[in-house]
Amino acid sequence: MAEADLDIVIRSIAKKQIKTLTDAAKKRHARFMGLAAKAKDKESRDRYRHLARNTQQLAAAAARRLQITAENAADSYARSIKRAAEELAATKPAKEKGPAKSAKTAKPAKKKKA
Repeated sequence: MAEADLDIVIRSIAKKQIKTLTDAAKKRHARFMGLAAKAKDKESRDRYRHLARNTQQLAAAAARRLQITAENAADSYARSIKRAAEELAATKPAKEKGPAKSAKTAKPAKKKKA
């Protein structure tokens, strides 16, 4: 099942990228919430909270898009490899068959006397 290895690699790379993206978003969210806690007035606090919320939402949307793209690429690769293997299997038996006997080399049938 060597043909399925690359699609697994595609999925694992995407999984690592998604994890990195969500970790960075969590850190940025925490930073904005810390700034909101230290804010002197209500407007600044609300602005930082809004930035923190938007950071989480946009990161989640980006992670979903990244995951969907990786799944599509991995599935497309797996389908193309499967199709190529089927085409190879379909053409291989035709090449292995020996040459057919021609009409000239075949012995003519004996005629019965009536």
